[in-house]
Amino acid sequence: MSTNITEVVLAHLEGLLPEPFELVDVEWSKMGADYVLSVLVDKPEGITLQDTADLSEIISPELDKISPDPFPSEYMLEVASPGAERPLKKSADFEKHIGAYVFVKLYQKVAGEKEFVGDLVAFDSNLITLNYLDKTRQKTVELELSNIAKARTQVKL
Repeated sequence: MSTNITEVVLAHLEGLLPEPFELVDVEWSKMGADYVLSVLVDKPEGITLQDTADLSEIISPELDKISPDPFPSEYMLEVASPGAERPLKKSADFEKHIGAYVFVKLYQKVAGEKEFVGDLVAFDSNLITLNYLDKTRQKTVELELSNIAKARTQVKL
């Protein structure tokens, strides 16, 4: 159900945000007894509190226009920055973050692992290349986009 809600909302909001804002992701979650729809947005110089307030005024009425209503009950709308650990979902996300330190979780193991943390060094239409540290050895792995369950930028400590 939550996948359907996020897909419907993403499709409806795509292209509706004014420049220079970018729709990064939509998340549907339950927090205690409440449902929360989080709309993650960004712009080149970062998001301010005023930006989130202004975008809420644009996004909220748009959500009311979705028919049939995909939401099972009342919910809270949260418009927020994706933060330091930004999700990578679309091809453009991977392209834009070549050189970034990333976390990738896979559906199926590759090289005996389901999770990798390393530098995103290359991307083509369906393959990413990561340099990562395996104990003390530097290694490179190629991962198919179709095998990626989750990916995000990662803060390097």
